Amino acid sequence: MAAGVELGFAAAAAGPAGAWRLRSACFPSKVGGRPAWLGEAGLPGPAALRCGRCQQPCAFLLQLYAPLPDRPDAFHRTLFVFACRGAACYRLPGPRGPLCVFRNQLPRRNDTYPAEPPPEEPPPGLAAAAPPLRLGSGAALCRVCGCLGPRVCGSCRRAAYCGPQHQALDWRRGHRRSCGKNAAGEYEILIEPEEPEFPADSSVDPNDEQGAVDTSKDPKEQGEIGATGSAGEAFQSLDEETLEAMAKHETEEDKIFQMFKERVAAEPEQIIRYCRGGEGPIWVSSENIPDEKDIPNCSCGAKRIFEFQIMPQLLNHLQVDSLGESIDWGTLVVYTCADNCGGGNEYLEEFIWKQDFSAGSI
Repeated sequence: MAAGVELGFAAAAAGPAGAWRLRSACFPSKVGGRPAWLGEAGLPGPAALRCGRCQQPCAFLLQLYAPLPDRPDAFHRTLFVFACRGAACYRLPGPRGPLCVFRNQLPRRNDTYPAEPPPEEPPPGLAAAAPPLRLGSGAALCRVCGCLGPRVCGSCRRAAYCGPQHQALDWRRGHRRSCGKNAAGEYEILIEPEEPEFPADSSVDPNDEQGAVDTSKDPKEQGEIGATGSAGEAFQSLDEETLEAMAKHETEEDKIFQMFKERVAAEPEQIIRYCRGGEGPIWVSSENIPDEKDIPNCSCGAKRIFEFQIMPQLLNHLQVDSLGESIDWGTLVVYTCADNCGGGNEYLEEFIWKQDFSAGSI
């Protein structure tokens, strides 16, 4: 991917005719279904994919193909994001919790894929299907999340699962009626550069007081409940320093959310903003923005840098299919190892931060 900001958009895979592009050999970026794993060695297991809050298995959310052209060991490179289905697990902002992200990379010459680019057209006779339920080595994959599936259905002996939770979930969803049918919806992520339509001074001027609350006026003039109303009494009971602090917080919150809205207005359907090590994320709130100390170093000791963020528009495409009801976020921000370590081709866990909309911006 290029150094500038790039945007990702969800596009239907065009039915069976286009589903072949979502297979591992085509190095897809996609939402939903099961992961199209890059390397077949060292896949994250059920323990690594448990929710940090409820300890239930996470579901596959999306993957992003993000090779690094200047790194021969990352000629192919994909990031995989998983999310918990439990709505209650999203009530707290911050790190990890119901979300996790893994990075995997391969050199151009490897034991899994040819050195030549994938074909533009589907190979003759290729079955138009979702990612296969087995790796090339023959190892079975879970029908629900696509992770290694050591557990099999006792009836058909064909459907594999990572554990009893996903086996029970698949059973309730219809495996007992139609064994082997894949009902999970998938979207391809199409990447385009962000058009430079935003002038440098397009954001809200911090010195521009237009639209800000004038706390110097009497609360009655501000449209509060009134002189005898509870809101008016509450404001009158606060000292000037507290009022100024409240006004400053409110106007800062308004500015950040306004900047967010302005930046996405030209492309409101964007679900990904990518800019590794360059322009940082755009935040939806002044609350719960991580400090440098909040972003842990990689296990190799290197710092982590911003790579991409997942926008709230993605929630419109999930349609409660594989992730359950009422999960929510303002933005999900992924930070990865600045040194891009991992010569052993393993799946390395990176860092993800969840920021919510503030109550005042919803």
